[in-house]
Amino acid sequence: MTDGEGLRERKKRETGMRIWRTALDLFTERGFDHVSVAEIAAAADVSKMTVFNYFGTKEDLVIAPMMNHVGDVVRAVRERAPGESAVAAVRRQFLAMIEARDPSVGLNDDPRALQARHLVVSTPGLFQRASVAFLAAERELAQALAEEGGDAMLAAVAAAQLTGARHALINEHHRRILAGESALSVAAGAVERAEQAFAQVEHGLKGYPGPA
Repeated sequence: MTDGEGLRERKKRETGMRIWRTALDLFTERGFDHVSVAEIAAAADVSKMTVFNYFGTKEDLVIAPMMNHVGDVVRAVRERAPGESAVAAVRRQFLAMIEARDPSVGLNDDPRALQARHLVVSTPGLFQRASVAFLAAERELAQALAEEGGDAMLAAVAAAQLTGARHALINEHHRRILAGESALSVAAGAVERAEQAFAQVEHGLKGYPGPA
């Protein structure tokens, strides 16, 4: 890569980040539904077309980073080693992401990340868009499991359990961080929680939750 190419790539990244940060600030201040793309473009000192060149839709200004990881669980299952179970593959991937402090599993207390998370859970349109995307990933996982020769209904149950465990863990991380805990503090017990969650999926719900 030449110096000129490196400079262009850096400027491109900086422009994308400026648009994203500007959008988050405006959405947080006035509400997602009350800010137009034209207003974001003006505040970020770019054209409206430039905004759409970087982010395909207004919703993508908030949820694009999240959407990059919608298919993680499907990839873990499709790319697992021969003989490895689906639950083992998803658990292995999730533990690796915890070790890397990957923001996609909720171990991020950066103010911008928290802004985006709050916007998603508090804006019906954004929440629906994210929910639809994750539901589609769950269906894709069920299809992948069924393609291996499993019963379609049982594959759907397995897919719901795997994605449900993952979402529950991520939501717990987000909940605690939004409540004021540091990402470092939440990460300290993340491996143990993940092991417990996936063990429950692996061993089933027999006897759960026990006598009332």
